Amino acid sequence: MKLGISSYAFAWSIGFPGALPAKPLTASSLLRKALELGVSVVQFGPNLPLDGLSQTEFAALVQLAQSTGLELEYGTRGLNSGDLRKHIQIARRLPSKILRTVPLQAVGHRLSVEAVATDFRTLIPELEATGVSLAIENGNLPALELRRLIELVGHPQIGVTLDTANSIAVPEGTRYVVEILAKHVLCFHVKDFVVNRAWHRMGFVVEGVPAGRGQMDLEWMLTQLKASDSNANAILELWPPVQSTIEETVAVEHAWAIESIRYLRKFIAA
Repeated sequence: MKLGISSYAFAWSIGFPGALPAKPLTASSLLRKALELGVSVVQFGPNLPLDGLSQTEFAALVQLAQSTGLELEYGTRGLNSGDLRKHIQIARRLPSKILRTVPLQAVGHRLSVEAVATDFRTLIPELEATGVSLAIENGNLPALELRRLIELVGHPQIGVTLDTANSIAVPEGTRYVVEILAKHVLCFHVKDFVVNRAWHRMGFVVEGVPAGRGQMDLEWMLTQLKASDSNANAILELWPPVQSTIEETVAVEHAWAIESIRYLRKFIAA
């Protein structure tokens, strides 16, 4: 297991509609941030898409990664095999061993697991030829449903991206999700959080925190993954709350990244 950062560790720095920093973080500057933090892996998610780069920009990004020894991983959204084929080829060109994807359907929407499994089987020859593994993220799908999908496909190059916080939206507890999905994990998103009761006692508030400050039991999770022979990289993601200005929010995000990597180094050496 190697330690890395995701583009979702710097979502505020990259920007999104309604929150655009003056100087958004770019793909190449995310690599430089990884070097500053001393991590080994950078994962690009759909908030920092690579399919919009020119051939020259893409080649320069790959060259920078190769010259600095950084391992790259790539991610997208959706379960459509046609779209995934395009992104498998982008992953191959990086090269990335992982294509992480997030199901797009709303929480509570019933997915036809059998239909998706049949569609995914058509991707197996391309995955085998490229060496890319498809890792479907938990959060929009109940853990049992996601495990059933993976087991219906029945191929070692189609598995799970395990996120430590996303399944709260289902809602499912993190320990339960880990126990259900551990043996299929190809990618591991480390995202710490706290769940606090609202001041009026009618409901709860979920907030992100730096790794090590929240309710994520990382040591237990790593034990479960090790017992399941998972060789997934541990990729940091963050949920910093918005501050009074975008500049202050970006500053908090960068400070949290430093603190989180320092904490994660207690468990992950590479």
